[in-house]
Amino acid sequence: MGTLYLVRHGQASFGADDYDRLSALGRRQSECLGGYWRERGLRFDAVLCGTLRRHVQTLEGIGQGLGGLPEPLQLSGLNEYDSQALIHCIHPAPLPRPDTPERYRQHFRLLCDALAQWMAGTIGPAGMPGWDGFADGVRLVLDLVRRQHQGQNVLLVTSGGPIATAVGLVLSTPPDVTIALNMRIRNSAVTEFSVNPKRLMLQTFNTLPHLDAPGHAGWVTHA
Repeated sequence: MGTLYLVRHGQASFGADDYDRLSALGRRQSECLGGYWRERGLRFDAVLCGTLRRHVQTLEGIGQGLGGLPEPLQLSGLNEYDSQALIHCIHPAPLPRPDTPERYRQHFRLLCDALAQWMAGTIGPAGMPGWDGFADGVRLVLDLVRRQHQGQNVLLVTSGGPIATAVGLVLSTPPDVTIALNMRIRNSAVTEFSVNPKRLMLQTFNTLPHLDAPGHAGWVTHA
């Protein structure tokens, strides 16, 4: 039986003009995860990732810590939804930069509301597929892993949305639970599925074994 390791990207640049790049801490998180796996002798037979910069940079950091990785297969089905486009659908007026705790909470309250409406089909953000199309993109990737990588260790680097969607597909969770899972996935966190020819089974969710040491207590982030 194989194992699929889904990793959320390291801390990105939340609140900056360009979110899609890792912070210095995000790079350290990624390298630390790779180092953790190297110490335990884990090797991957295949690697998949989204096409966003933060996915690629996270994969590079893991590879540096691990001492090398197979050439990744980049798939747009692993890209995150556009949170700004979602929020704009329900709050068209400009919002201040989320640079205070209250503005941060407001951002994610609006995002959760917009996600629920998108999943229900009541809004259609510009430049994005509908929810069913987004979920189908994730489903196709999971099917590919199940068909082509039986008995192998597969690394998949993506974002919180696709990971929560994957868990929701495997467990048949309702939309509100899928959204709640999405909001709890931490940067560089690992979610594991066992892989057999018929199905995927959830083994772990949102773990940070590489950040367990006391010295890494301040490295746990969500955005």
